[in-house]
Amino acid sequence: MLIQLSIRDIVLIERLDLDFEAGLSVLTGETGAGKSILLDSLSLALGGRGDGGLVRHGSDKGQVTAVFDVGMDHPARLLLRENGLDDDGDLIFRRVQSADGRTKASVNDQPVSVQLMRQLGQLLVEIHGQHDDRALVDTNAHRTLLDAFAGLGDEAMQVSGLYRTWKDAERGLKSHRARVEAAAREADYLRSSVEELQILSPRDGEEDELADHRARMQKSERIAGDISEASEFLNGHASPVPLIASMVRRLERKSHEAPGLLEETVELLDQALNHLSNAQMEVEAALRRTEFDPRELERVEERLFALRAAGRKYSVPVTELPALAEKMVADLADLDAGEEKLAQLEKISEAAKVEFDHAAAALSQKRQKGASALSEAVMAELPALKLERARFMVEVTANAESASADGIDQVEFHVQTNPGTRPGPIMKVASGGELSRFLLALKVALADRGSAPTLVFDEIDSGVGGAVADAIGQRLKRLSANVQVLSVTHAPQVAARAATHMLISKGPAGDGSEKIATRVARMTPEHRAEEIARMLSGASVTAEARAAAAALLAAEG
Repeated sequence: MLIQLSIRDIVLIERLDLDFEAGLSVLTGETGAGKSILLDSLSLALGGRGDGGLVRHGSDKGQVTAVFDVGMDHPARLLLRENGLDDDGDLIFRRVQSADGRTKASVNDQPVSVQLMRQLGQLLVEIHGQHDDRALVDTNAHRTLLDAFAGLGDEAMQVSGLYRTWKDAERGLKSHRARVEAAAREADYLRSSVEELQILSPRDGEEDELADHRARMQKSERIAGDISEASEFLNGHASPVPLIASMVRRLERKSHEAPGLLEETVELLDQALNHLSNAQMEVEAALRRTEFDPRELERVEERLFALRAAGRKYSVPVTELPALAEKMVADLADLDAGEEKLAQLEKISEAAKVEFDHAAAALSQKRQKGASALSEAVMAELPALKLERARFMVEVTANAESASADGIDQVEFHVQTNPGTRPGPIMKVASGGELSRFLLALKVALADRGSAPTLVFDEIDSGVGGAVADAIGQRLKRLSANVQVLSVTHAPQVAARAATHMLISKGPAGDGSEKIATRVARMTPEHRAEEIARMLSGASVTAEARAAAAALLAAEG
C-alpha cells in the first residue's frame, strides 16, 4: 500500500509530506483547495505524463516521491527483478519535473524509464473518477477481471503456455518446410556439390598447412638446384675425375723411367682424386638432406589449387569449405528425410493445437459460468447505488478462429441503464456518474481480487447525495477491508466512514509574499466533526449541521 507521499514545488504546494495508513482515507476541502494537485502529483510519481506547468512558480523543478510497502512476492517486485533492479525494502518512486518539461524517474534510487515506472505504478495504484475510464475501456482488462473474480488465473496461465507451445511447433514446422522446399529446388546441384566436396574432403586448416609446406619445398628446390649442378659437374659426363685418374696412371708409369722426377706430382694428384671423391659423396648426401621431391611439390600445388578453385566455385574462403560441406550434407539429408520429418512435425503441431483447443474450450466454459456469477454480484450492488433499473452483463464471446494466448474468448462489460433501451458496451452507454458507480460496484464484487493494493477514487460521489452517497460510503468502507482506499469526496456520508480524514486547504504561503499555498492536515476528532458539519451545511455551519455530523460519526463509530 501507499505509506508516504512527499511533494516539493508542485503547482501551489511548496513542501508537503503525507503519511497514509491501511483502510479508508478521505480527503476533503473546499472546491479549488488543491485536491486535484494531490492526484496529479501522485499520478506523476507513478509514471503519468509530465508537464513543465506543474512546477511551482519561481522554481526550476519540482519533485514527487511515493513510498509503497508491498509483499516480497508482489508483481511489482518481480517486474523490478526482471529488469535487473533492486527491490529490497520499501519501493520508493521518485519523479523530478523540470520547468522546461524534462523529467527524471527513479525507483529505489535507480534510474528507470517512464514507461517502466508507469508499468510498476499500474500494479500498485488504480486511480478512478467520473471521467477516468482506464479500468473499463480496455476489453483485455475485462477478461483479466473476470478471470480474477472466477479464480481462473492458473487455467489462464496454462492456456497461455499451451498457446506458446502450439505456436512454437507451428514456427518449427514452417521453418523446416521452407528448408525442405528450398533444398528440393536445388536437389541436383546439392547432390553434385556434396559428391565433389566429399571427394575433395577439405580439412580445417589444410590450406595453411599446404601453403607452408609448399614454401618450404620451393626453398629447398632452389638450394637443391645448386647442389644438383655441383653433383652433375662432379659425377656427370664433364666430370674431371676420370681425366685426372687417367693422367695419374700415365704419370705413375713414367715415374719409373725417371726416378725422383714425378713422385711428388703423382702424390698430389692422388690427394686431389681423394678430395674429389669425398666431395662427390658429400654432394650426394647434401642432395638427399634437402628432401626435395619434385613430385611431392607437384602434388601439394595441385591440392592447393584444387581447394582454392573449390572456394572460388562456391564463393567461400577455403577455410569455410569443411563447414559448407557439412551444411550441404545436412541440407541433402533434410531433403532425403524431409517428408518423414515434415510428417512428424505436422503431428506435433496438430497435437499441440488439439491440446490448446481443449484447454481453451474448458476455460471458456468456466468463463461463461464466472460471467454469470460476476454479473449477479455487480447487480446486487446496483440498487443501493440508485441503479436499480440498470443491468450489468458480462458478455463472453468464444471464437476459435481468433485464438490467442488469452484463449478464445472476447470479454466485454455491457450495461443497460434503463428498461427498454438497448444494452451496449459500458463505455458507450453509461454516463460519467453512472460509470463511476458501475465501477464501484464492480470493485466491491471483485473485493481483493484483480485489484491493485491501493485504490484512489476521485469524487465518484459527485452529484449524488443522501442514500446514494451513504451507499457509496458503505462500499468504500467494505473495499478498504481488503485494499487501501483513498477517496477525494464532497459527501459527508463518505467522509464519516473514513479511518483517516485529511483536510485540504488553500491560503497565504506564510513567507511574507502574496503567494498562495495548498496545505493538507490530518484532522483530529473535534476538527473532523466540524469539517463534516461544514460539508453538510455549507459555508455557515449550524447547530443542526453539527448535530447531524456527530450522528454520522457516532453511527460509524
